[in-house]
Amino acid sequence: MLELAGLSLAYPGFPAHYDLVIPAGALCAVIGPSGGGKTTLLHAIAGFEQPTAGTLRFAGADLLPLAPARRPVSILFQDHNLFPHLTAAENVALGLKPSLRLDASERERVATALAEVDLAGLAARRPAELSGGQRQRVALARALLRGKPLMLLDEPFGALDPGLRREMIARIDALRREHGLTVLMTLHTPEEAANHADLFAFVANGRVEASGPWPRLTAPNGSAPVRRFLGI
Repeated sequence: MLELAGLSLAYPGFPAHYDLVIPAGALCAVIGPSGGGKTTLLHAIAGFEQPTAGTLRFAGADLLPLAPARRPVSILFQDHNLFPHLTAAENVALGLKPSLRLDASERERVATALAEVDLAGLAARRPAELSGGQRQRVALARALLRGKPLMLLDEPFGALDPGLRREMIARIDALRREHGLTVLMTLHTPEEAANHADLFAFVANGRVEASGPWPRLTAPNGSAPVRRFLGI
């Protein structure tokens, strides 16, 4: 379980204060207006921002004293951060060993990660030889290979066409179930995750203003801020 209680960050003119509970193994879609604090929420969990107050716990462990590299977190951005001079397999292998000096078993793990995202035949291609969706799948394979139980995705598919976005969201759903991951994913197209996310967190004004399953948030008697945001 991921627990945020009174997690506060101070920015000039933008105080953020988060309260949220996400069950273990759940997929939580984080939605809300641009500039409302969605990315700040993910950065606080990953350790890129230092809260001034509150608690942050995952699986019962306090994450706040831990440096980003020691947190049980993988993060995937819209900018997939692939190295253009490396092959798909080498980019994935960075998640396992930055030196890229792999033994046979480690090379097999890289191949398995690529196969899980349907890139088994493209291991030798460089990013420029891959489509946008394929590049994002390389980055996803690298995140999976790190073996961290908490995955954060910050608008990872925003540059993709609607069909590809839906395909990638479905793939994330399948992989988190297979690997037992807890996933937070920010996105601007919440309806595309309605059939996959266990719950939604609506973030605006630096706060989680509503959270819950999609049907409850969008029902006629559901969250007024969410319904306004969606134009319902």
